[in-house]
Amino acid sequence: MASLDVPEKTAPSEAATNVESAAATLSGDPAAQGADAPQVEAAAAPVQEREKSTRVEVVRQPAQGDGSSDEEDNKEDEESEIEDSQILEDLPDETEDIELIHSRLSSASVSKLGLQRFGKHLKRLCLRQNFISHLDPEVFNALTAIEDLDFYDNKIKHVGSAFNNMSNLTTLDLSFNLLKHVPEELEQHLKSLRTVFFVQNRISHITNLTGLGATLRSLELGGNKIRQIEGLDALVNLEELWLGKNKITKLEGLDNLKKLKILSIQSNRITKLEGLEGLENLEELYLSHNGISKLEGLEKNPKLRTLDVGANFIEKVENVSHLTNLEELWMNDNKISTLQDLEPQLKHIKTLETVYLEGNPVQAAEGAHYRRKVILALPQIQQLDATFVKQPTS
Repeated sequence: MASLDVPEKTAPSEAATNVESAAATLSGDPAAQGADAPQVEAAAAPVQEREKSTRVEVVRQPAQGDGSSDEEDNKEDEESEIEDSQILEDLPDETEDIELIHSRLSSASVSKLGLQRFGKHLKRLCLRQNFISHLDPEVFNALTAIEDLDFYDNKIKHVGSAFNNMSNLTTLDLSFNLLKHVPEELEQHLKSLRTVFFVQNRISHITNLTGLGATLRSLELGGNKIRQIEGLDALVNLEELWLGKNKITKLEGLDNLKKLKILSIQSNRITKLEGLEGLENLEELYLSHNGISKLEGLEKNPKLRTLDVGANFIEKVENVSHLTNLEELWMNDNKISTLQDLEPQLKHIKTLETVYLEGNPVQAAEGAHYRRKVILALPQIQQLDATFVKQPTS
C-alpha cells in the first residue's frame, strides 16, 4: 500500500511520502511520505497482511518476432484467453485471499477469471500493477465479503457501480491510476471504509467524502493536483491525513478533525504555520519542503511527538518549549544560524531523542565544534542528524 511510514532513524528527506508515500508512504517524503508518506510523501499507511494468502503466479507466453504469421498470432490470442479463464481454477471456492500482481491483466482478462465463485468468502483481492481500466460490475458486485481491495498502479478512470455491494470493504487502494476526482460511489455504498489511498492520480478537489465521516480513519491524497484543503468537515473520526506533493498554499479546513493524529503536507506551497488550533490530539506533523519562514502556531498541539519542518526557511528555534512530549524534531536544511536557542527551548524535554539540524548555516559556522555543542545543549538526545550519540560509559 501507498503510505508513508516514517523510518525511525533516517534523514527527513528520505522519509515520509507515504507518497510522501506512498504515499506514503507521499507521504510521503514518508507521503508523503512519499506523501506525506510520511514518501511519494507520499505517505501512505501500510495495510496489515492477512496470514492466509494465495498468490497466483501468471505465466505468459513471450511475444513472437516480427516474422510470426497471423495464424500464429491468432493462436496465441486464443491460448491467452484460455489461460485467463484457468488462472484460478484450482483454488477452492472458500479462498479468502488472492494476489495477482504484475500479471498483465486487462479489464477483459479480469472478467474471465471467474472471481464470482469466491464472492461469499473472498476477503482480500490484490490486482496491483496490471492494465485494468474498467471494473466489470458483474464481476465485482459478486464480491460481497470483500474487506481489502487493491488496484494500485492500473489505468482506472472511473469505478462505476463496481463497489455497490461491498458493504464490508474497509481498505481500498486506487493509487497510481487516472482518477480526476474522488468517486462519489464511495460515500454512497462503502459504509465500512476505514482506509483509502488515492496516491498519484489527477484529483484537483477534495470532494465526495461526507458520507464516510462515521468510519474513515486514514485518507491518502498525496501526489495529486490539490490546491486547497476542503471537504473534510464531516470526517470527525479521521486519524491520518496525507496530502504531500500537491499544490496547497494554506493550512485550513482542519478544525473539525479533533481525532487527527498524523498530518502530512510535505512538498507543497505553504508559507505559514497556522490553522492547527483544533488538532489537539495531533502526534505527528510533517511539513518539510514548503516555504515556512517561522516556527509558530503550535500552541494547541501539546501531544506532538514528531515535528518535521525540514527544508524550509526557518531562521530560529522557537515556540516549541511547551511540546513536552516531543521525541523527534527535524529542522534540517533551514536558515538557522545559531545554537543558542536549543537549550532554553529543548533541554527540559526529557522525551526528545532525535534532532536534525544538518544543512543549516550554523553547521558550517561551528565546523568541527557543531556536533559537540549540540550534544552539550541537549544531553538527552540519542541521535543527532543521521548519527547516533555515544552515551558516556559509567
